Amino acid sequence: MLHIPLLRYGKPYRSLDVVRVPHYRTREPFVEISQANAGLIRRDLLDLDGTRQRLANFPSAELLKICENAAELFLDSPLPLGDGVQTPDDYVQQVSATTGLPYVLARKNMHKIHKVMAEMRAVLGGLTRNLDLTVLDRGFGTVAGQELSFFARGNSLGVVLPSNSPGVHSLWIPAFALKVPLVLKPGSAEPWTPYRIIQALIGAGAPPEAFCYYPADHSGGGEILRRCGRGMVFGDVGSTKLWQGDSRIEVHGPGYSKLVLGQDAVGDWEKYLDVMVTSIVENSGRSCINASGVWVPAHGAEIAQALAERLSRVVPRDAEDPEAQLAPFADPSVAERISDMIDSQLEGATDVTAQVRGSGRLATHQGCGYLLPTVVHCPDPEHPLANREFLFPFASVVEVDEAEIPRALGPSLVLTAITENQKLIDRLLASPFVGRLNLGAIPTNHIQWDQPHEGNLFDHLYARRAFQRAMAS
Repeated sequence: MLHIPLLRYGKPYRSLDVVRVPHYRTREPFVEISQANAGLIRRDLLDLDGTRQRLANFPSAELLKICENAAELFLDSPLPLGDGVQTPDDYVQQVSATTGLPYVLARKNMHKIHKVMAEMRAVLGGLTRNLDLTVLDRGFGTVAGQELSFFARGNSLGVVLPSNSPGVHSLWIPAFALKVPLVLKPGSAEPWTPYRIIQALIGAGAPPEAFCYYPADHSGGGEILRRCGRGMVFGDVGSTKLWQGDSRIEVHGPGYSKLVLGQDAVGDWEKYLDVMVTSIVENSGRSCINASGVWVPAHGAEIAQALAERLSRVVPRDAEDPEAQLAPFADPSVAERISDMIDSQLEGATDVTAQVRGSGRLATHQGCGYLLPTVVHCPDPEHPLANREFLFPFASVVEVDEAEIPRALGPSLVLTAITENQKLIDRLLASPFVGRLNLGAIPTNHIQWDQPHEGNLFDHLYARRAFQRAMAS
Protein backbone atom coordinates (compact mmCIF):
# COMPACT_ATOMS: atom_id res chain seq x y z
CA MET A 1 0.00 0.00 0.00
CA LEU A 2 1.14 3.55 -0.69
CA HIS A 3 2.50 5.35 2.35
CA ILE A 4 2.87 9.11 2.78
CA PRO A 5 5.30 10.10 5.56
CA LEU A 6 5.53 13.27 7.60
CA LEU A 7 8.08 15.83 6.52
CA ARG A 8 9.94 17.22 9.50
CA TYR A 9 11.86 20.17 8.10
CA GLY A 10 11.90 18.38 4.76
CA LYS A 11 13.03 15.00 6.12
CA PRO A 12 10.60 12.07 5.65
CA TYR A 13 9.49 10.44 8.89
CA ARG A 14 7.34 7.33 9.18
CA SER A 15 5.08 7.50 12.22
CA LEU A 16 3.74 4.54 14.17
CA ASP A 17 0.38 6.29 14.14
CA VAL A 18 -1.20 6.03 10.69
CA VAL A 19 -4.57 6.63 9.04
CA ARG A 20 -5.79 4.65 6.06
CA VAL A 21 -7.83 6.60 3.54
CA PRO A 22 -10.17 4.58 1.31
CA HIS A 23 -10.80 4.80 -2.41
CA TYR A 24 -13.98 6.83 -2.85
CA ARG A 25 -15.64 4.15 -5.02
CA THR A 26 -14.46 0.78 -3.68
CA ARG A 27 -14.17 1.97 -0.03
CA GLU A 28 -11.06 -0.24 0.18
CA PRO A 29 -7.98 1.27 1.90
CA PHE A 30 -6.01 3.14 -0.75
CA VAL A 31 -3.25 5.06 1.04
CA GLU A 32 -1.67 4.96 4.48
CA ILE A 33 -0.70 8.35 5.92
CA SER A 34 1.64 8.91 8.85
CA GLN A 35 0.10 11.09 11.55
CA ALA A 36 1.77 13.77 13.67
CA ASN A 37 0.54 14.17 17.22
CA ALA A 38 0.40 17.54 18.96
CA GLY A 39 3.45 16.77 21.09
CA LEU A 40 5.67 16.03 18.09
CA ILE A 41 4.48 19.19 16.34
CA ARG A 42 5.09 21.27 19.46
CA ARG A 43 8.67 19.99 19.82
CA ASP A 44 9.51 20.36 16.14
CA LEU A 45 8.30 23.92 15.86
CA LEU A 46 10.73 25.16 18.49
CA ASP A 47 13.31 25.42 15.66
CA LEU A 48 11.36 27.77 13.40
CA ASP A 49 13.39 30.92 14.12
CA GLY A 50 16.55 29.36 12.71
CA THR A 51 14.72 28.06 9.66
CA ARG A 52 13.24 31.48 8.97
CA GLN A 53 16.71 33.05 9.12
CA ARG A 54 18.19 30.50 6.71
CA LEU A 55 15.41 31.10 4.21
CA ALA A 56 15.72 34.89 4.64
CA ASN A 57 19.35 34.63 3.49
CA PHE A 58 18.24 33.47 0.03
CA PRO A 59 18.03 36.30 -2.52
CA SER A 60 14.49 36.87 -3.73
CA ALA A 61 15.61 36.42 -7.33
CA GLU A 62 16.84 32.90 -6.50
CA LEU A 63 13.56 31.97 -4.78
CA LEU A 64 11.59 33.17 -7.79
CA LYS A 65 13.74 31.05 -10.10
CA ILE A 66 13.17 28.04 -7.86
CA CYS A 67 9.39 28.58 -8.13
CA GLU A 68 9.57 28.82 -11.93
CA ASN A 69 11.59 25.61 -12.20
CA ALA A 70 9.37 23.86 -9.65
CA ALA A 71 6.33 24.65 -11.79
CA GLU A 72 7.65 22.44 -14.59
CA LEU A 73 8.60 19.65 -12.19
CA PHE A 74 5.17 19.72 -10.59
CA LEU A 75 3.40 19.49 -13.93
CA ASP A 76 5.60 17.12 -15.91
CA SER A 77 8.07 15.14 -13.81
CA PRO A 78 8.14 12.07 -11.57
CA LEU A 79 8.64 13.22 -7.97
CA PRO A 80 9.28 11.42 -4.67
CA LEU A 81 6.27 10.07 -2.81
CA GLY A 82 7.21 8.24 0.35
CA ASP A 83 9.52 5.38 -0.61
CA GLY A 84 8.48 5.53 -4.26
CA VAL A 85 7.93 7.89 -7.14
CA GLN A 86 4.77 9.66 -8.29
CA THR A 87 4.31 10.48 -11.98
CA PRO A 88 1.96 13.26 -13.07
CA ASP A 89 -0.59 10.64 -14.16
CA ASP A 90 -0.23 8.90 -10.79
CA TYR A 91 -0.96 12.19 -9.09
CA VAL A 92 -4.17 12.77 -11.07
CA GLN A 93 -5.41 9.23 -10.39
CA GLN A 94 -4.52 9.43 -6.68
CA VAL A 95 -6.25 12.77 -6.16
CA SER A 96 -9.32 11.33 -7.84
CA ALA A 97 -9.16 8.12 -5.80
CA THR A 98 -9.50 9.83 -2.42
CA THR A 99 -11.55 12.94 -3.30
CA GLY A 100 -13.73 11.66 -6.15
CA LEU A 101 -12.66 14.57 -8.35
CA PRO A 102 -12.82 13.54 -12.03
CA TYR A 103 -9.48 13.30 -13.82
CA VAL A 104 -10.23 16.27 -16.05
CA LEU A 105 -10.89 18.51 -13.04
CA ALA A 106 -7.80 17.24 -11.22
CA ARG A 107 -5.72 18.16 -14.28
CA LYS A 108 -7.31 21.62 -14.48
CA ASN A 109 -6.35 22.24 -10.87
CA MET A 110 -2.86 20.95 -11.59
CA HIS A 111 -2.47 23.52 -14.36
CA LYS A 112 -3.77 26.25 -12.04
CA ILE A 113 -1.04 25.46 -9.51
CA HIS A 114 1.57 25.28 -12.27
CA LYS A 115 0.56 28.74 -13.47
CA VAL A 116 0.94 30.30 -10.03
CA MET A 117 4.46 28.91 -9.59
CA ALA A 118 5.49 29.70 -13.17
CA GLU A 119 4.22 33.28 -12.88
CA MET A 120 5.36 33.92 -9.31
CA ARG A 121 7.00 37.22 -10.29
CA ALA A 122 3.65 38.59 -11.45
CA VAL A 123 1.85 37.10 -8.43
CA LEU A 124 4.22 38.81 -6.00
CA GLY A 125 3.97 42.00 -8.04
CA GLY A 126 0.25 42.02 -7.33
CA LEU A 127 0.61 41.11 -3.66
CA THR A 128 3.36 43.67 -2.96
CA ARG A 129 2.06 46.39 -5.32
CA ASN A 130 5.17 45.92 -7.46
CA LEU A 131 7.64 46.31 -4.62
CA ASP A 132 11.28 45.83 -5.63
CA LEU A 133 11.93 42.56 -3.78
CA THR A 134 15.54 43.49 -3.07
CA VAL A 135 13.98 45.59 -0.29
CA LEU A 136 13.16 42.29 1.45
CA ASP A 137 16.70 41.03 0.79
CA ARG A 138 18.35 44.06 2.43
CA GLY A 139 15.63 44.90 4.94
CA PHE A 140 15.32 48.39 3.49
CA GLY A 141 15.60 50.22 0.19
CA THR A 142 14.71 53.28 -1.82
CA VAL A 143 11.76 52.98 -4.19
CA ALA A 144 10.69 55.97 -6.31
CA GLY A 145 12.70 58.22 -4.02
CA GLN A 146 11.06 56.89 -0.84
CA GLU A 147 12.84 54.92 1.88
CA LEU A 148 11.03 51.66 2.67
CA SER A 149 11.55 48.93 5.24
CA PHE A 150 9.52 45.82 6.04
CA PHE A 151 9.74 43.15 8.73
CA ALA A 152 8.24 39.68 8.91
CA ARG A 153 5.27 39.47 11.26
CA GLY A 154 6.18 35.89 12.20
CA ASN A 155 8.77 33.18 11.74
CA SER A 156 6.50 30.88 9.70
CA LEU A 157 3.12 30.35 8.08
CA GLY A 158 1.06 27.46 9.41
CA VAL A 159 -1.75 26.33 7.12
CA VAL A 160 -4.65 24.00 7.92
CA LEU A 161 -5.82 22.84 4.52
CA PRO A 162 -9.11 21.46 3.16
CA SER A 163 -9.84 18.46 0.94
CA ASN A 164 -12.39 20.03 -1.41
CA SER A 165 -10.15 21.06 -4.34
CA PRO A 166 -6.41 20.99 -5.17
CA GLY A 167 -6.49 24.52 -6.60
CA VAL A 168 -6.74 26.03 -3.12
CA HIS A 169 -3.09 25.16 -2.54
CA SER A 170 -2.02 27.91 -4.90
CA LEU A 171 -2.87 30.41 -2.13
CA TRP A 172 -0.03 29.47 0.24
CA ILE A 173 2.78 28.84 -2.28
CA PRO A 174 3.82 32.55 -2.49
CA ALA A 175 4.86 32.42 1.19
CA PHE A 176 7.95 30.43 0.17
CA ALA A 177 8.95 33.09 -2.39
CA LEU A 178 8.43 35.68 0.38
CA LYS A 179 11.05 33.89 2.56
CA VAL A 180 8.57 32.45 5.07
CA PRO A 181 8.85 28.75 6.09
CA LEU A 182 5.70 26.67 5.68
CA VAL A 183 4.06 24.29 8.14
CA LEU A 184 1.22 22.43 6.44
CA LYS A 185 -1.56 20.20 7.71
CA PRO A 186 -3.14 18.59 4.63
CA GLY A 187 -6.81 17.77 4.36
CA SER A 188 -7.57 14.20 5.38
CA ALA A 189 -8.69 13.18 1.87
CA GLU A 190 -6.24 15.31 -0.11
CA PRO A 191 -2.67 14.74 1.12
CA TRP A 192 -1.30 14.56 -2.43
CA THR A 193 -1.08 18.12 -3.66
CA PRO A 194 0.84 19.84 -0.84
CA TYR A 195 3.28 16.92 -0.73
CA ARG A 196 3.89 17.13 -4.49
CA ILE A 197 4.31 20.93 -4.39
CA ILE A 198 6.91 20.58 -1.64
CA GLN A 199 8.81 17.90 -3.57
CA ALA A 200 8.77 20.05 -6.71
CA LEU A 201 10.18 23.02 -4.82
CA ILE A 202 12.88 20.90 -3.15
CA GLY A 203 13.71 19.34 -6.52
CA ALA A 204 14.14 22.84 -7.95
CA GLY A 205 16.62 23.81 -5.25
CA ALA A 206 14.54 24.97 -2.30
CA PRO A 207 16.07 24.25 1.12
CA PRO A 208 14.17 21.20 2.46
CA GLU A 209 14.07 22.63 5.97
CA ALA A 210 11.68 25.34 4.74
CA PHE A 211 8.83 22.78 4.75
CA CYS A 212 7.05 20.84 7.46
CA TYR A 213 4.20 18.55 6.43
CA TYR A 214 2.09 17.22 9.28
CA PRO A 215 -1.02 15.13 8.56
CA ALA A 216 -2.82 15.32 11.89
CA ASP A 217 -6.14 15.43 13.70
CA HIS A 218 -7.88 18.63 14.82
CA SER A 219 -5.65 19.00 17.86
CA GLY A 220 -2.58 18.82 15.64
CA GLY A 221 -4.02 21.47 13.36
CA GLY A 222 -4.71 23.69 16.35
CA GLU A 223 -1.13 23.23 17.57
CA ILE A 224 0.20 24.37 14.19
CA LEU A 225 -1.92 27.52 14.23
CA ARG A 226 -0.96 28.34 17.81
CA ARG A 227 2.79 27.75 17.36
CA CYS A 228 3.40 29.42 13.99
CA GLY A 229 3.89 33.16 13.78
CA ARG A 230 1.14 33.53 11.18
CA GLY A 231 -1.57 31.15 10.05
CA MET A 232 -4.24 30.30 7.49
CA VAL A 233 -7.19 28.02 8.08
CA PHE A 234 -9.73 26.69 5.60
CA GLY A 235 -13.09 25.22 6.49
CA ASP A 236 -16.75 25.81 7.12
CA VAL A 237 -18.18 28.27 9.59
CA GLY A 238 -18.12 25.75 12.44
CA SER A 239 -14.49 24.68 12.03
CA THR A 240 -13.09 28.20 11.55
CA LYS A 241 -15.07 30.19 14.14
CA LEU A 242 -12.45 29.53 16.85
CA TRP A 243 -9.91 31.60 14.87
CA GLN A 244 -12.14 34.46 13.74
CA GLY A 245 -10.88 36.81 16.44
CA ASP A 246 -7.18 35.95 16.12
CA SER A 247 -5.39 38.58 14.02
CA ARG A 248 -2.52 36.14 13.34
CA ILE A 249 -4.84 33.80 11.45
CA GLU A 250 -6.30 34.42 8.00
CA VAL A 251 -9.63 32.60 7.90
CA HIS A 252 -10.89 31.15 4.60
CA GLY A 253 -14.46 30.06 5.14
CA PRO A 254 -17.44 29.91 2.77
CA GLY A 255 -17.22 32.41 -0.09
CA TYR A 256 -20.90 33.19 -0.76
CA SER A 257 -19.78 34.40 -4.20
CA LYS A 258 -22.50 35.91 -6.38
CA LEU A 259 -23.51 37.38 -9.71
CA VAL A 260 -25.59 40.56 -9.83
CA LEU A 261 -27.43 41.86 -12.89
CA GLY A 262 -28.32 45.52 -12.71
CA GLN A 263 -31.66 46.91 -13.86
CA ASP A 264 -29.97 48.08 -17.05
CA ALA A 265 -28.72 44.55 -17.91
CA VAL A 266 -31.37 42.17 -16.57
CA GLY A 267 -33.59 42.56 -19.64
CA ASP A 268 -30.79 40.95 -21.69
CA TRP A 269 -30.15 38.16 -19.17
CA GLU A 270 -30.00 35.47 -21.88
CA LYS A 271 -26.70 37.01 -23.07
CA TYR A 272 -25.14 36.22 -19.70
CA LEU A 273 -26.42 32.68 -19.19
CA ASP A 274 -23.06 31.08 -20.07
CA VAL A 275 -21.32 33.26 -17.47
CA MET A 276 -23.85 32.18 -14.84
CA VAL A 277 -23.57 28.47 -15.68
CA THR A 278 -19.76 28.52 -15.68
CA SER A 279 -19.67 30.38 -12.36
CA ILE A 280 -21.95 27.80 -10.74
CA VAL A 281 -20.75 24.47 -12.13
CA GLU A 282 -17.00 24.82 -12.80
CA ASN A 283 -14.79 22.56 -10.61
CA SER A 284 -17.95 20.69 -9.57
CA GLY A 285 -19.04 23.70 -7.53
CA ARG A 286 -16.47 22.88 -4.87
CA SER A 287 -14.67 26.22 -4.74
CA CYS A 288 -15.41 29.27 -2.61
CA ILE A 289 -15.26 31.27 -5.85
CA ASN A 290 -18.14 29.34 -7.40
CA ALA A 291 -21.31 31.40 -7.53
CA SER A 292 -23.89 30.33 -4.98
CA GLY A 293 -26.32 33.09 -5.86
CA VAL A 294 -27.66 35.08 -8.81
CA TRP A 295 -29.27 38.32 -7.59
CA VAL A 296 -31.50 40.25 -9.98
CA PRO A 297 -34.10 43.03 -9.80
CA ALA A 298 -36.46 41.21 -12.20
CA HIS A 299 -36.93 38.09 -14.36
CA GLY A 300 -35.91 35.81 -11.48
CA ALA A 301 -38.27 32.98 -12.37
CA GLU A 302 -37.21 33.01 -16.03
CA ILE A 303 -33.51 33.02 -15.16
CA ALA A 304 -33.96 30.18 -12.67
CA GLN A 305 -35.83 28.15 -15.29
CA ALA A 306 -33.12 28.68 -17.93
CA LEU A 307 -30.33 27.83 -15.48
CA ALA A 308 -32.19 24.70 -14.38
CA GLU A 309 -32.61 23.53 -17.95
CA ARG A 310 -28.89 23.99 -18.62
CA LEU A 311 -27.65 22.49 -15.37
CA SER A 312 -30.01 19.51 -15.48
CA ARG A 313 -27.90 18.23 -18.37
CA VAL A 314 -24.94 17.80 -16.01
CA VAL A 315 -24.99 14.20 -14.80
CA PRO A 316 -22.56 11.83 -13.07
CA ARG A 317 -19.94 10.24 -15.30
CA ASP A 318 -16.95 7.96 -14.83
CA ALA A 319 -13.89 9.61 -13.30
CA GLU A 320 -11.95 9.00 -16.51
CA ASP A 321 -14.60 10.61 -18.75
CA PRO A 322 -13.26 13.89 -20.23
CA GLU A 323 -16.81 15.29 -20.09
CA ALA A 324 -17.16 14.69 -16.33
CA GLN A 325 -18.19 17.80 -14.40
CA LEU A 326 -19.44 16.36 -11.11
CA ALA A 327 -17.53 14.87 -8.21
CA PRO A 328 -19.16 12.35 -5.87
CA PHE A 329 -19.12 12.59 -2.11
CA ALA A 330 -16.59 10.15 -0.70
CA ASP A 331 -19.07 9.54 2.12
CA PRO A 332 -22.56 9.11 0.55
CA SER A 333 -24.21 9.98 3.87
CA VAL A 334 -22.84 13.53 3.54
CA ALA A 335 -24.73 13.96 0.26
CA GLU A 336 -27.91 12.73 1.94
CA ARG A 337 -27.52 15.13 4.86
CA ILE A 338 -26.94 18.13 2.57
CA SER A 339 -29.95 17.22 0.45
CA ASP A 340 -32.15 16.82 3.53
CA MET A 341 -30.95 20.20 4.82
CA ILE A 342 -31.92 21.91 1.56
CA ASP A 343 -35.34 20.23 1.54
CA SER A 344 -35.99 21.20 5.16
CA GLN A 345 -35.46 24.89 4.31
CA LEU A 346 -37.20 24.93 0.93
CA GLU A 347 -40.61 26.14 2.10
CA GLY A 348 -41.53 29.32 0.25
CA ALA A 349 -38.93 28.73 -2.48
CA THR A 350 -38.88 26.46 -5.54
CA ASP A 351 -36.34 23.81 -6.50
CA VAL A 352 -36.59 24.51 -10.24
CA THR A 353 -34.10 21.81 -11.23
CA ALA A 354 -36.22 19.14 -9.55
CA GLN A 355 -39.19 20.26 -11.65
CA VAL A 356 -37.13 20.17 -14.85
CA ARG A 357 -35.62 16.74 -14.13
CA GLY A 358 -38.75 15.29 -12.66
CA SER A 359 -36.61 13.75 -9.92
CA GLY A 360 -34.68 14.65 -6.79
CA ARG A 361 -31.08 15.81 -6.50
CA LEU A 362 -29.61 12.62 -5.00
CA ALA A 363 -28.09 10.28 -7.58
CA THR A 364 -25.94 7.15 -7.61
CA HIS A 365 -23.29 6.21 -10.16
CA GLN A 366 -20.89 3.27 -9.80
CA GLY A 367 -22.10 2.89 -6.24
CA CYS A 368 -21.18 6.48 -5.30
CA GLY A 369 -23.42 9.27 -4.01
CA TYR A 370 -23.81 12.47 -6.02
CA LEU A 371 -25.75 15.68 -5.62
CA LEU A 372 -27.09 16.91 -8.94
CA PRO A 373 -26.86 20.64 -9.71
CA THR A 374 -29.60 22.53 -7.95
CA VAL A 375 -31.16 25.91 -8.73
CA VAL A 376 -33.58 27.35 -6.17
CA HIS A 377 -35.75 30.38 -6.91
CA CYS A 378 -36.10 32.44 -3.73
CA PRO A 379 -38.83 35.07 -3.46
CA ASP A 380 -36.78 37.50 -1.37
CA PRO A 381 -33.34 37.97 0.23
CA GLU A 382 -34.61 36.88 3.65
CA HIS A 383 -35.31 33.29 2.60
CA PRO A 384 -33.03 30.75 4.40
CA LEU A 385 -31.63 29.47 1.07
CA ALA A 386 -31.05 32.91 -0.44
CA ASN A 387 -27.48 33.10 0.85
CA ARG A 388 -26.22 29.55 1.32
CA GLU A 389 -23.24 27.64 -0.03
CA PHE A 390 -22.76 23.89 -0.48
CA LEU A 391 -20.00 21.64 -1.87
CA PHE A 392 -21.75 20.97 -5.17
CA PRO A 393 -23.24 23.15 -7.94
CA PHE A 394 -25.95 24.97 -6.01
CA ALA A 395 -27.27 28.46 -6.66
CA SER A 396 -30.21 30.49 -5.48
CA VAL A 397 -31.80 33.01 -7.82
CA VAL A 398 -32.94 35.92 -5.67
CA GLU A 399 -35.00 38.93 -6.66
CA VAL A 400 -33.96 42.11 -4.90
CA ASP A 401 -34.53 45.80 -5.50
CA GLU A 402 -31.39 47.30 -7.04
CA ALA A 403 -31.42 50.04 -4.41
CA GLU A 404 -30.87 47.35 -1.75
CA ILE A 405 -27.61 46.18 -3.36
CA PRO A 406 -25.04 45.63 -1.90
CA ARG A 407 -26.54 45.85 1.61
CA ALA A 408 -28.86 42.91 1.02
CA LEU A 409 -26.12 40.68 -0.41
CA GLY A 410 -24.14 40.14 2.77
CA PRO A 411 -20.44 39.19 2.50
CA SER A 412 -19.28 38.01 -0.96
CA LEU A 413 -15.79 36.68 -1.60
CA VAL A 414 -16.29 37.31 -5.34
CA LEU A 415 -19.00 39.47 -6.85
CA THR A 416 -19.56 39.71 -10.60
CA ALA A 417 -21.66 42.78 -11.34
CA ILE A 418 -23.07 43.08 -14.84
CA THR A 419 -24.17 46.69 -15.05
CA GLU A 420 -23.16 50.09 -16.36
CA ASN A 421 -25.16 51.94 -13.72
CA GLN A 422 -22.48 54.12 -12.12
CA LYS A 423 -24.47 54.63 -8.91
CA LEU A 424 -24.65 50.87 -8.37
CA ILE A 425 -20.98 50.47 -9.29
CA ASP A 426 -20.03 53.19 -6.81
CA ARG A 427 -21.95 51.45 -4.03
CA LEU A 428 -20.19 48.15 -4.80
CA LEU A 429 -16.79 49.84 -4.89
CA ALA A 430 -17.50 51.37 -1.48
CA SER A 431 -18.69 48.12 0.09
CA PRO A 432 -16.37 46.51 2.66
CA PHE A 433 -18.19 43.19 2.13
CA VAL A 434 -16.97 42.50 -1.42
CA GLY A 435 -13.61 40.73 -1.54
CA ARG A 436 -13.10 40.64 -5.31
CA LEU A 437 -15.19 42.74 -7.66
CA ASN A 438 -15.62 41.78 -11.32
CA LEU A 439 -17.29 44.49 -13.38
CA GLY A 440 -18.81 42.97 -16.49
CA ALA A 441 -19.49 39.46 -17.73
CA ILE A 442 -16.60 37.73 -15.95
CA PRO A 443 -17.27 34.33 -14.32
CA THR A 444 -16.78 34.41 -10.55
CA ASN A 445 -14.24 31.59 -10.82
CA HIS A 446 -11.97 33.53 -13.19
CA ILE A 447 -8.85 34.46 -11.23
CA GLN A 448 -6.08 36.92 -12.06
CA TRP A 449 -3.16 35.81 -9.95
CA ASP A 450 -1.43 39.19 -10.10
CA GLN A 451 -4.11 40.39 -7.68
CA PRO A 452 -4.88 39.11 -4.17
CA HIS A 453 -7.50 36.37 -4.20
CA GLU A 454 -8.68 36.70 -0.61
CA GLY A 455 -6.98 39.09 1.73
CA ASN A 456 -3.37 39.86 0.89
CA LEU A 457 -0.73 37.31 1.80
CA PHE A 458 2.09 39.88 1.72
CA ASP A 459 0.27 42.15 4.18
CA HIS A 460 -0.47 39.08 6.30
CA LEU A 461 3.20 38.09 6.43
CA TYR A 462 4.94 41.47 6.46
CA ALA A 463 4.48 44.87 8.08
CA ARG A 464 6.01 48.16 7.03
CA ARG A 465 7.99 50.11 9.57
CA ALA A 466 8.79 53.82 9.63
CA PHE A 467 12.36 54.16 8.40
CA GLN A 468 14.83 56.94 7.68
CA ARG A 469 18.58 57.22 7.20
CA ALA A 470 20.89 60.14 7.85
CA MET A 471 22.38 61.55 4.67
CA ALA A 472 26.09 60.94 4.25
CA SER A 473 28.12 64.03 5.12
